[in-house]
Amino acid sequence: MNLSCPRTVRPLLTALSMYTVIYGAIILTIVGNILVIISVSHFRQLHTPTNFLILSLATADFLLGLTVMPYSMMRSITACWYFGDLFCKLHSCIDMTLCTSSIFHLFFISVDRYYAICQPLHYNRKITIHVIQIYILVSWSVPCLYSFSLVFSNLNVEGLEEQEILVYCIGSCSLVFNKIWSIITTLLCFFIPGTFMIGIYIHIFSVAKKQVRFINTIPNSISQKKSSKKKMFVNAENKAARTLSLVMGVFILCWLPFFTLTVTDPFLNFLLSDDVYNTVLWLGYFNSAFNPIIYGLFYPWFKKSFNLIITGNILHLGSASYNLLSNI
Repeated sequence: MNLSCPRTVRPLLTALSMYTVIYGAIILTIVGNILVIISVSHFRQLHTPTNFLILSLATADFLLGLTVMPYSMMRSITACWYFGDLFCKLHSCIDMTLCTSSIFHLFFISVDRYYAICQPLHYNRKITIHVIQIYILVSWSVPCLYSFSLVFSNLNVEGLEEQEILVYCIGSCSLVFNKIWSIITTLLCFFIPGTFMIGIYIHIFSVAKKQVRFINTIPNSISQKKSSKKKMFVNAENKAARTLSLVMGVFILCWLPFFTLTVTDPFLNFLLSDDVYNTVLWLGYFNSAFNPIIYGLFYPWFKKSFNLIITGNILHLGSASYNLLSNI
């Protein structure tokens, strides 16, 4: 058709390389997050407030790999959208919802870690199952309402048609923002919660260092057993904080290029090429594949549960019959 968007024809080797990398990321995202979901759901020893948040985060990442990334793969490689305008909007809404939900989850995980390390005596009173349910509800409902209302109201592209900045063609599907909504969206979805998380984790590490210095001042001759328990507790909490900080750091490194280009592109009259956009977009998607790897490498109990699931031994064990925390 005369108004159809041109299809990108790539060399065979380039196309095969792209399909291999993207297919690998999709499979890793789906399988890795399924392992996290099964681990937390099955083993009662993993039924903690932090792990429930991780379970919800893994669900968002799993849905991203299952419902968003396969369609984005076709669009990124061929520059064509074969599924209609309505599904294009729906895909964009789900994409935006799941990505925003991920960073909201990471923000609430940082709040959970703050109380666990900085106010351990008040943790059980402050972070209850009811509070976790509220965190999860906010992490899902706010991104969903914001994404669907913004995209289906067309506020994000208001004024762009009159300025003829974007040339419409049949068979395209891209989520673009005008200047106002690019600023609002990037602030709400990334920069504000990301900044708060960085501040929280800086404070957590400051408190953790003070705890370590205090523990080291305890004489070995005074209550050796009590001192040993305190050291084990501090080391466990510090390791958890470092691991969750790594999750947050990977998220920021993956998504910072995308959100930076999203907020600057409207002010540059959308000069960003499709290849550059797809590169930073998939860098962000890869974050959903990295989180389960981080859990498996740095959480011994997740590593043990992953081994039980992969080897099939989980079928012969009850949820409470195997001690994941033994020998750790």
